[in-house]
Amino acid sequence: MNPPSVKKAVIFDLDGTLLDTLQDLADSGNAVLAARGFPVHPVDDYRTFIGNGMLNLVRDIFPLGYRPAEGPETEEMLLEYRAAYARNWQNTTVPFPGIAELLDELTAAGVPIGVLSNKAHDFTVKCVETFLPNWKWDVVLGARDGIERKPDPTGAFEAAEILGIQPADCYFVGDSDVDIMTAINAGMVPVGVSWGFRPVSELLEAGAAAILTHPADLLDLLGRRVESPA
Repeated sequence: MNPPSVKKAVIFDLDGTLLDTLQDLADSGNAVLAARGFPVHPVDDYRTFIGNGMLNLVRDIFPLGYRPAEGPETEEMLLEYRAAYARNWQNTTVPFPGIAELLDELTAAGVPIGVLSNKAHDFTVKCVETFLPNWKWDVVLGARDGIERKPDPTGAFEAAEILGIQPADCYFVGDSDVDIMTAINAGMVPVGVSWGFRPVSELLEAGAAAILTHPADLLDLLGRRVESPA
């Protein structure tokens, strides 16, 4: 599948796509486990826990047979995780190499940009404001009560409406099968990144139309690469 050469907007996933949040998310999850007397996970294990929202993460990190039951028990674990992440979220998180330059060029080309994440909305906003403050974000949406998480397309449709574009006129860029399925479900062009938390094979199997090996590759897909001044 070859994506069209020009689109009007780009919506990005956050964790694993724009920001390397792995260590801070892992430290927060391991703090919850350690406080309960469970063994902690190596940081790389969190690559498979991230992407489906904090509620799923906080359940999945526990060993089978010890996962908190849905309801009050899970909500209690979620509160513990949120408290741990509130302490850790800005310890090591940074944008991936090349992201700043990509955002500079998209902004210079007048391409609307947005974020749609399964991270809790308040933390999504904090991360964008803290680590990506130099660009005008046309929409920033995280997980909110009453709104289905990705890969449900509701958030993607909402983002497109705020951007004032048709979903078909948008690239959705992410690092997991959840992101690729979100794009497909919303009728957007699904683009995967090779530098994220999940393997490229997962993205291709989910139906990615293209895989970026460097952030600047997106400009070639858009047909909007901005020439540097001489």
